Parts: sequence; C-alpha cells; structure tokens
Amino acid sequence: MSKAVAGAKRLGRIPPYLFAEIDRKVQEKKRAGVDVISLGIGDPDLPTRSGVELDPSTEILPTLGSKDGISHVPLALVDPGDVVLAPDPGYTVYTTGAIMAGADPYVMPLTEANHWLPDLDAIPDEVARRARLMWLNYPNNPTAATADRHFLVHAVEFCRRHDIVLCHDAPYSEIAFDGYRPLTLFEIPGAKEIGLEFHSLSKTYNMTGWRIGWVCGRADLVGLIGQLKTNIDSGIFQAVQWAAIEALNGGEEETHAANTVYLRRHRLVAETLNKLGWNIKPPRATFYVWAPVPQGYDSIGFAGHVLDKVGVNITPGVGFGPHGEGYFRLSVTAPDARLQEAMTRMETLKL
Repeated sequence: MSKAVAGAKRLGRIPPYLFAEIDRKVQEKKRAGVDVISLGIGDPDLPTRSGVELDPSTEILPTLGSKDGISHVPLALVDPGDVVLAPDPGYTVYTTGAIMAGADPYVMPLTEANHWLPDLDAIPDEVARRARLMWLNYPNNPTAATADRHFLVHAVEFCRRHDIVLCHDAPYSEIAFDGYRPLTLFEIPGAKEIGLEFHSLSKTYNMTGWRIGWVCGRADLVGLIGQLKTNIDSGIFQAVQWAAIEALNGGEEETHAANTVYLRRHRLVAETLNKLGWNIKPPRATFYVWAPVPQGYDSIGFAGHVLDKVGVNITPGVGFGPHGEGYFRLSVTAPDARLQEAMTRMETLKL
C-alpha cells in the first residue's frame, strides 16, 4: 500500500518535535535492554474487546475527541489533487477536512433504497484510482443505519484493491439495543492492513466537551497522524485522561442502563410520529431518529414549521449534505419529561 505509507508531502517540511524525539530515544533505549525509568505519563493498559489486539504504543493514538482525529487525518495522509470518498448525508467534517487539505471530496450517496449504505460499485474507476481515503460511519449519523459484516467485508476488499485508507468513524459503537452489537472494523479480516477506526467517549459516557477519544489501526498510519499532531496540540488534560480511564474500566453496566433509557425514548418518539402518519421503527443503534419530511415541505421548511408552531427544534436533513434533503433528524437525548412534552406538542401539528 505504497500511497498511504508515504504520507502527505507537507509532513516533510515539519521539523521534528522535541518531545516526540525524546520519546523515540527512550524507546530505542528500552529495545536495547536499558531499564529506563520514565517520570512522564505512560500509556494505560486498557482491556481489549471483540478479539482485536492493538499495540497501545504504536497502534492507538489519543485525540482531543474524535473530531480532532477526523479533521487532521487528511492533512497527514493526502495531498492536493487526491480524492477523499465521503458519505452524504454524513458528518460534514469528512468533506471539510478534505477541502482544508486541498483534496477533492467525492460524495458517496446514502439512500433509503440501499439501506443507507454507499454503493461502492458505483464509484467510477478513475475516481477510485485517485482516492486516498474513504470515510464510513456505522452506526450512522444522521440515519441511525447499521452496517452488516457483508458490507464491511466488501468495503475492506474495495479499499485494498484500490490502495485506499479506510477510515471508520465509530462514536456510536456502544449505543445499541435489543442485543445488537455493532461490529468494529477490525473484526473484518485484512482491515487493519488498510484501516483506521475513530472512537470518542462523548456519546457513550456523556463526555461531550471533555474532548477525548482515539484513533487506532495500522501503525504507520497512526504514526503519521501522531507526527502531525505533535506540532498542533500538546495532548489531553491529565484529569480528563484519568476520568476516561475510570469510564473505560468501569464495565458496561452504566452503558446498558443508558441504552435502556434511549430505547424507551425511541419507542415514545416512534409511537408519537406514527400517530401523525409516519411509519417509524426504533433503530438498532444510536440516539437518532431519521425520518422523511411530510409532502409539501423541504427539510429546512419543515424544521422551521415545527419550531414556529410548537417550539420543538429538529435538524433539517440537508444540513448533512444535499442527499439529506427530504428528511429530518431528531435526537432522543433530552430528559424524559422534556421529550414527552416535545412529543405532546408535536401531536398538535397540523400537517
């Protein structure tokens, strides 16, 4: 995979960062058998899951939230004129990060007819040849869709065939219901040879604003991102790191309890919207509801109508890209009483 290993040409212009060089020398001493006593912060020995083995010193890089990693990956791995494949509708940073790196975003439409999965076989060969990165995000924001093993296997095979780094954004990996467990990318054979996966504590542990997450995967790719980041930030506030360790070591009881709350709220929203004429089923994952706007509205118009008439704020689908037009996103992250009040108000809508 020669295209990915070299990194962006701009990295060659960045001088070595002193503390990264010190760490490199420490690692050399350790490999030579020296018993180095480090008075710095070490990497925590965190348990793994899903049978995936990762070297915490080379295959995991802490980030200031997953957005930090997502936005900086193109700066580390792509050059002007390269193509970045991004889903639409989707998290807008996938495309804005590409633009800031001088790359050309190529939109992969997500449609209801294809279960909100991109049709990889529809990507033109000339685009695939120029592509350096592909973004996937499952469980998905904004559609709440999930990806099965068959699709992920196909995505890995596609990226290996075309020498593309597969970036999987997985902040909703722990928010799932009724026994469903989302797959990590690295459960797919061969994925770590071309893959990176991005995680965040914001969603699972209600740590939005604390700014902590990580990117993991192929060591040389993680290293290139780290090379860039040592010249951009100085790491994560130590107290936040300790809080994250406590959260990750705390077991899954709190996560299961939160998911029970989200599922109850999903059922309330589905019941309300179905009374108004929708056909909504609670999703298998995420805390989002993705639904079509009523006939006669576009997504911004309908969101404005709901806000004006009943004082409930929903997100127009077009905010996630042109292919989100005709839909809206609703989140079940409001407290139970407020969500119930919102649904009561929406029942008074005249559509």
